[in-house]
Amino acid sequence: MSITLYGIPNCDTVKKARTWLEAHGIPYNFHDFKKAGLAADLVSGWLKDVDWETLVNRKGTTWRNLDLQRKEAIVDVASATALMLDAPSIVKRPVLVKDGRAHVGFADASYQQIFEKP
Repeated sequence: MSITLYGIPNCDTVKKARTWLEAHGIPYNFHDFKKAGLAADLVSGWLKDVDWETLVNRKGTTWRNLDLQRKEAIVDVASATALMLDAPSIVKRPVLVKDGRAHVGFADASYQQIFEKP
């Protein structure tokens, strides 16, 4: 089972997800996309599982600090991808990739379901 958690270490939601994974003994790799950045193929992979409107965090500081013209230009996958590559902090966090499938955000119940043993 391959698990990677993408985010930034000082994000409270990322901290909660990391704490949950560690408390449940689930090994994972952490990718700090503020330091390591994001690649176009990685974002494209996430967008196969998650809608671009979900992946772009419109509630955070990064979005609020964008000028109106830039915000209004985010209208489709291509424009959203360009924004995420240019400003990785705009990505809703965390992004959990388990066995090639992306999940966005954190909630105890959703992680329990993701890691439910058959």
